[in-house]
Amino acid sequence: MNTTEQYKQNKHPLDVLDDVYEYAEDGLTFEEIEERAGDGEWERLKWAGMYAQKQEGYFMIRTKVPGGKLTPEQAEVIGEVTDDLAVAPEEYGGEEQNELWGDAYLDITTRQDIQKHWIRVEDVPEMWDRYDEVGLTTVQGCGDSARNVLGCPAAGLDDHECFNAQPVIDAVSDFFTGNREYANLPRKFKLTITGCAHDCGQSQINDIGLVPAKKEIDGEHLYGFHARVGGGLSDGPRMGSELDAFIRPEDAVEFCRAVAQTFKEIGDRNNRGVCRMRYLVEQLGPEKFEEAIRDRCTVDLPDGGENLTVGYKGDHVGVHDQKQDGLQYVGFNVIAGRMGGDEFAEAARAAEKYGTEDASVRLATDQNFLITHIPEENVEDLLAEPFAEDYQPDPGPFSRGAVGCTGNEFCNYAIIETKKRTKRWARELDERINTPDDLDVVRMHMSGCSASCAQPQIADIGFRGETVKLEDEDSPNEEGDNLVEGMDFGLGGSLGTDNEFLDWIEHAVPADSVIPALERLFDAYAEEKHDDEQFYAWCRRVDNERLRSIMQQADAPVAGGVAHGD
Repeated sequence: MNTTEQYKQNKHPLDVLDDVYEYAEDGLTFEEIEERAGDGEWERLKWAGMYAQKQEGYFMIRTKVPGGKLTPEQAEVIGEVTDDLAVAPEEYGGEEQNELWGDAYLDITTRQDIQKHWIRVEDVPEMWDRYDEVGLTTVQGCGDSARNVLGCPAAGLDDHECFNAQPVIDAVSDFFTGNREYANLPRKFKLTITGCAHDCGQSQINDIGLVPAKKEIDGEHLYGFHARVGGGLSDGPRMGSELDAFIRPEDAVEFCRAVAQTFKEIGDRNNRGVCRMRYLVEQLGPEKFEEAIRDRCTVDLPDGGENLTVGYKGDHVGVHDQKQDGLQYVGFNVIAGRMGGDEFAEAARAAEKYGTEDASVRLATDQNFLITHIPEENVEDLLAEPFAEDYQPDPGPFSRGAVGCTGNEFCNYAIIETKKRTKRWARELDERINTPDDLDVVRMHMSGCSASCAQPQIADIGFRGETVKLEDEDSPNEEGDNLVEGMDFGLGGSLGTDNEFLDWIEHAVPADSVIPALERLFDAYAEEKHDDEQFYAWCRRVDNERLRSIMQQADAPVAGGVAHGD
């Protein structure tokens, strides 16, 4: 077993929840926590939803939101807890810690979670108490167990769904959360469940993706799910494989349990680099993996029926009609997912003020959020609220599609800064580039390292961070310091019926050269595109060498940089 597995064998990871209360009561420092529990405690704390920040003494804590659905009361508590507890100390800049957001902000993630920074261990019990009152949890927000279950953020609202899968999402989430039998898997276990025909939950890149299907059984036409298994990104990206099975909604919990059981029994616990479930599916093959699931499943799984997925949307920005007469939902654009806790609380209060009793706040996988069940006559007043000023539902295409990971501001693995850069670049690109009228969104995803937290492989434009060494003549300052932040530059990714991972077109591009390179690319795209051809499709049609040559026509050193250490 690898070292992480040994840590989990020494003490069940869920036992760390009791430890947190003890550390908080005793006011322990990081050094004292490690002295008392050993360095394996940093791994086990992930089961409490806690990651140690690079700034010693502070945690990032992750709140799970199944299907992204929050009541206004829950959203208000998240915002208020952020404003009260996610506060940077003076030694790290206090309210001036970040020039764009100050402090006391939260991040909406690509897995419909909420992340907060600057949390002290002594404040976690208060957070949990306030969460318990409204039915929120951070348990298994991280760690080698079932993570937050994804879904369509417009579940129950849009005509394009075949059925509302939110009750199934809640049931599967409830089964795995706190379940000691399935809380120690070989690696993180990511699930998505949707009744939406547009696959908003990204089934192709999850360990389990349940998507809508229908089948005639005993003369009755039934709605249920087809399953995709073994998808994922990071190193060794893989699109999920579809199984030949029809899963009734009432059997979804048991099916997911059987998959987890299969992964638990025969997944790799030795080499941590290849112990994700996608490697097991690839090793066995989808047919043998399906056999292993059927052997462990206690319900009947008929052969597959009719697949009802028609494409990939993944975007709910804008004002949209609900299928309920006279109601609309509004998708607000949050570039890179970051906003103030006070703003999020204000959005929750606005949902209550302008919405019906069914109003909700929904988190989307593109790091944006929705407010639902708004009578049409109230939408204009909702959009005039102060919180909405920076998050309007009619952004430019780059702002609309911008996704950014945590970056080196807090993450120990990230090489470059991402959040501020993503927001600034998106706004600047919307001003500098005149995109074709039929291009509503450009998905530009920036990861600070190769871990794919921002999902760059499925974007029109994907970045992963590098430290770039320039030639001396390209040195950016008088001191001759030729090490700069940069990134690998990829083009042409998408999910859906024409899904492909992007190609990494150029490596070690200095950050300052990216926008000039994109200007050249979009000039060529506007001139050469076919009718209705999206940017990612044009990138695939054009030879990679030519894409490189177009980028290199920019008045900036696009090529020639070397990843530091190469």
